[in-house]
Amino acid sequence: MHAWRDEKKRLAGSRRALEMRSALIAAVRRYFLNRDYLEVETPVRIPAPIPEVHIDSEQSGDYFLRASPELHMKKLLAAGFPRLFQVGPCFRSKEFGAIHNPEYTMLEWYKSGAGYLDMICETEEFVGFVAVNAAGSLSVRFSGRAISLAPPWERICVRDAFIRHAGWDPVARFDPDRFDLDLVEKVEPALPKDRPVIMMDYPAPAASLARLKPGCPAVAERWELYVGGMELANAFGELNDGIELARRFTEWQQARRKRNACAYPVDQAFLAAVSDMPAAAGVALGIDRLLMVLADLPSLDHALPFSRPRV
Repeated sequence: MHAWRDEKKRLAGSRRALEMRSALIAAVRRYFLNRDYLEVETPVRIPAPIPEVHIDSEQSGDYFLRASPELHMKKLLAAGFPRLFQVGPCFRSKEFGAIHNPEYTMLEWYKSGAGYLDMICETEEFVGFVAVNAAGSLSVRFSGRAISLAPPWERICVRDAFIRHAGWDPVARFDPDRFDLDLVEKVEPALPKDRPVIMMDYPAPAASLARLKPGCPAVAERWELYVGGMELANAFGELNDGIELARRFTEWQQARRKRNACAYPVDQAFLAAVSDMPAAAGVALGIDRLLMVLADLPSLDHALPFSRPRV
């Protein structure tokens, strides 16, 4: 009885966040459906996650819970579906904090024929549309400061941000451990908090599934969106070279084994499909974090109605 009373009180206190989440999701669907995107639903349990070095997937029997729906969404791109979006649950093992949770809601969308710079403009328009329809304004308050979501957003190259705030050039000489540490401790805290910022053109070793810039192979077509100092979205000019992707997967598997992490099996059908995928770009955006910004919530504890397991 005491447990239910506590939970009932928590649920009653989450009414505003729940109502805004509902309005947010409705605005997401309206935005994309009005622009000829197809809403899809792909498997949550998958046989082979992407073997990125520092993203650990939760096991579910002989399968894994997805950290992203991108594998199946890119197969749909390769099969001839040009514009796709999906909102749904994703999972990462052992991630917990004010802005991290093992289970979270992700929005991903992909557009054939688009480049990663095109997706900046579309994301500016999308976030503005959702803000107006869910929160009533392009101006919001988050973490004690006013933030205007109106475009155009500031764009900062990763190289310039690191030279200015961390004192070294990660494109000229990449150091993965130093890069991750300085990003969190020096670069991200120095980003403007009163407006959205796009940090773009990542060093090639941090490309993930992004393609490299033509004529500039030391840099990847990748950007991340920060709002109020919090990372909100990640975008790629999508790599559609199956041979290069297989090379990256092998390299990541070796790195995962080195840190005694599961190397994961390889989705061979995905590697084959990638080479049939047209030129495209995609964005992954955290719905829970966007809700935090629009509703001025201090942590995911306030954005999620049920108490979170401490891990």
